Amino acid sequence: MDNFDWTSFTKRIAIKSSLSEIYGAWTIATNLEKWFLESVVFHTTEGNLLEPTTPVEGGVRYDWYWYLDSAPMHGEILNANGKDFLQFTFEGSTIVDVRLSTQEEYVIVELQHHDIPQDNYSKQYIRLGCSNGWAFYLHNLKSIYEGGIDLRNKDPKLGVMINN
Repeated sequence: MDNFDWTSFTKRIAIKSSLSEIYGAWTIATNLEKWFLESVVFHTTEGNLLEPTTPVEGGVRYDWYWYLDSAPMHGEILNANGKDFLQFTFEGSTIVDVRLSTQEEYVIVELQHHDIPQDNYSKQYIRLGCSNGWAFYLHNLKSIYEGGIDLRNKDPKLGVMINN
């Protein structure tokens, strides 16, 4: 454990899709709701709401709502280049970079979650918890865009599971 990096982690997955489709999956509210969140609200710093089909740009704020959790996560899109890179705050001040590239008929999604604080709460809930969460949601992204099957648990009678 001496060499374990508590400050960041990286996840990669290959998805048989187009670059533009996967970029849109990360940057358009209605698409994020297909594989990641129950509800997405993007708004400018002035408070103007973006249409749910409008791609985000840097400086846009978000309110993300998860299934089975009524409290939204608030954050900011720091950078969105319109093609293959997105950066946003997550779980407070930590940062997530999403880089997309192509290899043959696949889009390679590389997610790096970094700037994770060193306190015990952050180690447990952000470094370890988000690592597991991102692994699931990247698998769900692949499932939705390759086969159309949503793996998320949306049934409140079942309670919290690894897939919500």
